Amino acid sequence: QVQLAESGGGPVQAGGSLRLSCAASGRTFSKYYTGWFRQAPGKEREFVAAISPAAISTWYEDSVKGRFTISRDNAKNTVYLQMNSLKPEDTAVYYCASRATYYSGAYYAKAYDFDYWGQGTQVTVSS
Repeated sequence: QVQLAESGGGPVQAGGSLRLSCAASGRTFSKYYTGWFRQAPGKEREFVAAISPAAISTWYEDSVKGRFTISRDNAKNTVYLQMNSLKPEDTAVYYCASRATYYSGAYYAKAYDFDYWGQGTQVTVSS
């Protein structure tokens, strides 16, 4: 069992930056594949980025490639999402999610692939 808590959201102007953090409880978090999703009003939850347990591999949704960077510090049980060059269309609630089982080289980007979710943090980008 793991509990996730996001932080770091808030209002920002277009072109600005934010760093989201996902702090996890549990001693086995370093073995969990972890991702970020977002959900804008009236839209479905969508995949943003993910990182393998040992941070060997990362994956990004096309619209955030080159602007967002996912990373993790397993010693601190924390996954980060550095967001640069933010756009108004990035406005959403951002969720951290993890799955307990991982097969080397696998890629998971569907919400149903994940076992644990945080409560979300709001990111609002103004033009």
